[in-house]
Amino acid sequence: MNALTPTSTPSSTPLALAGLKVLDLTRLLPGAFCSLMLADLGADVLKIEQPEGGDYNRTFPPLNRAESGSFLLLNRNKKSLTLNLKSEEGRAILLKLVKDADVLLEGFRPGVMDRLGLGYDTLAEINPRLVYCAISGYGQDGPSRLKPGHDLNYLAEAGALQLFGKAGEGPIVPGLSIADVGGGSLMASTGILAALLARATTGRGQFVDVSMHDGAMSWLSLHGADHLFAGIEPKGGERPFIGQAPCYNVYACADGKHVALGLIETHFWHRFCDAVGLPALKDEQWPEGEREAAQKATLAELFARKTRDEWVVELEAADIPFGPVFSMAEAFADPHARHRQMLMSMEHPVEGTIPQLGFPVKYSSTPCTLRSPPPLLGEHNGEVLAGLGYAPEEIAALKASRAI
Repeated sequence: MNALTPTSTPSSTPLALAGLKVLDLTRLLPGAFCSLMLADLGADVLKIEQPEGGDYNRTFPPLNRAESGSFLLLNRNKKSLTLNLKSEEGRAILLKLVKDADVLLEGFRPGVMDRLGLGYDTLAEINPRLVYCAISGYGQDGPSRLKPGHDLNYLAEAGALQLFGKAGEGPIVPGLSIADVGGGSLMASTGILAALLARATTGRGQFVDVSMHDGAMSWLSLHGADHLFAGIEPKGGERPFIGQAPCYNVYACADGKHVALGLIETHFWHRFCDAVGLPALKDEQWPEGEREAAQKATLAELFARKTRDEWVVELEAADIPFGPVFSMAEAFADPHARHRQMLMSMEHPVEGTIPQLGFPVKYSSTPCTLRSPPPLLGEHNGEVLAGLGYAPEEIAALKASRAI
């Protein structure tokens, strides 16, 4: 833990989204990562959690001490208020918060918030400037709107899952939550910021409908072109860039570790061929059929002669898109990642010193900072409710009735 980059908390640093008030009603990954980005950018994010247990992610293994490691990575710079939205008192508190909010983020199935009396139309009457963002699996309308699902399902039905795997072996489960984060979190953050920008002109907020299925499908700009323009059905391991091309592939080395070769441009391919003593391959960068299999076997045999790190040193001078496949430990220890402050740390009142992943976008004037640790469940109940005008005895009564 001592090797972590020190936490960054300059009190005088201007923040890009300072003053923006966000109510986050979501659970699990997609909403949490979206509101984390907003919080890191300076927004005042209030995490609304159910009184019993809170966000499901608090208990997902591995635990640090009492809290989940993934929860601790996703919820810094936020506050926590517990509300029972099925109770009249809980709904009343949320409605008071909405009056002064800029953004409300929720991740329920379509119709849930309406049944609670907290749908967009109701909230927009209270606060016409509210940007209401709903992240769901399949969106607010359409035949699949009420289907349950997770990342794997959205990728499968978007035509994206088939792109993962080796030729003839069928799809595999990707190791990253691509639809959740890429199709959900990132699309939601972009949608929210665009709606806020539009509000500056129109004076009104709007409903932002984010479908993780839609988001995953929008990522098909490259491979979707195979089908839409050429009638080709791309599958994992059967097309360039998804496992077929020898020049764009992963190879095992003598020590069992792997390297990634990403030679799309002709000049990079020529440099590689010269560097490894295979000039005869220079005129055949994109072979097909038997020639493709033969070239891939040649490169596999080549890389198996030396260890991964030996290849990294040898090919560094060639200045080509090539590098090691890192383990988690290696990725977090990488000098470049450290220099870019992608691994940091902060103090937590219960969990001690905890690691944190850095913010991926760097700003020259409004850099993101780590200002506060992930909140304890309901840690800010008293602070938030007092700010709404509730007296101490009223807060005690709300707690006794389990509204908070």
